Amino acid sequence: MPMPRGFFITLEGLDGSGKTTQIKRLATWLTSRGHAVTMTRQPGGTETGDRIRAVILDARSGPLAPMTEMALMFAARAQVIAEVIEPALTAGKVVVCDRFTDSTEAYQGGGREMGSEVVLELHRLICGGLQPDLTLMLLPSFEASLRRARKRNDRVEAQTGMNEGRFEQEQNDFFLRVWRKYKEIAAREPDRVVLIEGDLTIDEVHEQVVEAVAARLIAHAQKG
Repeated sequence: MPMPRGFFITLEGLDGSGKTTQIKRLATWLTSRGHAVTMTRQPGGTETGDRIRAVILDARSGPLAPMTEMALMFAARAQVIAEVIEPALTAGKVVVCDRFTDSTEAYQGGGREMGSEVVLELHRLICGGLQPDLTLMLLPSFEASLRRARKRNDRVEAQTGMNEGRFEQEQNDFFLRVWRKYKEIAAREPDRVVLIEGDLTIDEVHEQVVEAVAARLIAHAQKG
């Protein structure tokens, strides 16, 4: 008898939305309840993907054409699907991924004004249409997200010497387009996307995260 397929969770939002903290807390919560968890991120998550990530995010990288930027995102994604995500799902694990194609739709489709259609078509062709079972979209107020993102990048650069702030160098209008595109995605796909809005505390966000995950995992187990 084949092993039941695992469960695929993604977390989305602007940098500074608190994703990293919530991913760590979610993984701890899942593990404490006996789930085998695989954590990964986009772009990155594999040796090849991390090299691509450096090109995309490093503030020292020269200007990238929008289509180049998007193609690199999908190259990293195709690799992490083949190397990490699909094997883990086949083994019945819960996969928790920091960003997925919603980020590309928001940043390249919205921020770079390339539109959703090209992103979704590339996702269909390159990613085989793989969709998360659940997406947790963290959207604090736009102003709070932007302030936290710039502060976070300064802290990471001071600690590691790496500046992954190429996107944070964009103007506020770019990030407003990203933020609005995220809202559009959430409205378009309410069955998949759980929107967690407002300037909540870490504990308040975690409470909403685990409530959504617990409900979906129960439904998934019943369906399986």
